[in-house]
Amino acid sequence: MADARKVVELLLKKYPAPKIALNFNNPLELLVATILSAQCTDKRVNEVTKGLFKKYRTAGDYASADPKVFEQEIRPTGFYKNKARQVINCCKALVERYGGRVPDTLEELTSLPGVGRKTANVVLGSAFGRQAIAVDTHVLRVSNRLGLVDSKDPDRVEQELMRQVPRDRWTAFTLAMILHGRETCTARRPKCGECILRRECGWPEKTAA
Repeated sequence: MADARKVVELLLKKYPAPKIALNFNNPLELLVATILSAQCTDKRVNEVTKGLFKKYRTAGDYASADPKVFEQEIRPTGFYKNKARQVINCCKALVERYGGRVPDTLEELTSLPGVGRKTANVVLGSAFGRQAIAVDTHVLRVSNRLGLVDSKDPDRVEQELMRQVPRDRWTAFTLAMILHGRETCTARRPKCGECILRRECGWPEKTAA
């Protein structure tokens, strides 16, 4: 089993100030962007939200959006019908329950339609500056390969990582793991030969180069 503290140390040495790749100016924008990012690249989401955020500035704007129009505006992100429904219903709940304000607790965020723990933790960590571990596909894959966890269940992985990673590094660890998963520990043909975590990694399939 990999040493989580050593992994954190090495990752943050390579990525001393990791940032989320999604563009946003406030918690609402990050919430919407994160919902749209499901099974879509951050680059594509940023292309879509560039215009979207100019048109829709408040939760009320999204809540009153024409679903058919909104679907076409976010269509490039994929699964646009479902995502349109999620964003609109989420923002209706924001207006009804919180006066249009995005709440800053995990419990309140996950009570919103279409908002799971990953999305909530992304918003908490990057929009509100809280310590949170968000388990996306990269964090899930890299954590399992390293041997930090042995589970495909994101919620279980989150709890296990929270136990092992120092609390004051949760958000930075998450963002660094995502960068590492995109750049080095990729799903296909990972660059094990140049990986800074090679010595810590217990993955039996790691390659020499």
